Amino acid sequence: MRQRARPRPPYTGPPAYPAPPRWGFPPLTWRWPLSLPNARRADPAERVAALSGTAVSTLWITAVLAVLAAGVESWRYVLLLWSRSGALGRTTLAVSDALVATVGIMTWLFGLLSAVVGVLWALRARSYAHERAGLRPARPDWQVVLGTLIPGVNLFVPGSVLAELEDAALRGSGESAAGARPVPSRLVRLWWFCWAGCLLVGWSTMLWGLRDGVQALADGVLLHAFSDVLLVVLAVVSVRVVKRCTRVLVPPDPNTLRSRRVLRVRGAPVPPRAARPPHAVR
Repeated sequence: MRQRARPRPPYTGPPAYPAPPRWGFPPLTWRWPLSLPNARRADPAERVAALSGTAVSTLWITAVLAVLAAGVESWRYVLLLWSRSGALGRTTLAVSDALVATVGIMTWLFGLLSAVVGVLWALRARSYAHERAGLRPARPDWQVVLGTLIPGVNLFVPGSVLAELEDAALRGSGESAAGARPVPSRLVRLWWFCWAGCLLVGWSTMLWGLRDGVQALADGVLLHAFSDVLLVVLAVVSVRVVKRCTRVLVPPDPNTLRSRRVLRVRGAPVPPRAARPPHAVR
């Protein structure tokens, strides 16, 4: 026997409770999963890639400021040459002094920030590269930091650390043999040369500023401009080093790469073509 469907009761409004219900979501604000307990540990590769982006940005800003500083110092030297044949205006001298002081301070601050971020990136990349390659770093992190700060020692330690980082990254990616002797690449050696040259010229400029005399001041302006140019070269080479090591440690995702088209093929053999039949219509 077929049962009749019961009619649906009429809607009487939302439900009412004599007391607040116990069910539902906990009274907490929304938070990122990493801030919750038992969250997953951040991937070292992601940390290296994120810090490399910060290092590259600060290095480019430092390079731009160093270019401006070199231009301002060159303009000051031109004013010194003009002052030999006549007096200069008060406004011109005030603008020149303000530009030299402002750009010089900004270049120094961003250069210091770039050095701090670069050392942090090198420490994280060095740890991840040695862990991936199954190696043990030759020196602890505190020795790397002190070797970068102590004058005289920082001529050699940063370059050797960067060479070790590059060797560990290449071994971890399989591009270098396990028992091969680590040899720094041409890019790392160029960075090492620029780093040592920038430090030596900077120290010489500081010591030259202690001398008195008009000619000493003019030579000091040229030394400041030359040190700014070396800083530009060092910043650009550092950007290339950071990008290269990060690319070896953290290969780019193929899905994020732009599609490329083949425009021209050079040196390829001519593909064979079948003989044209005699009855084919042209």
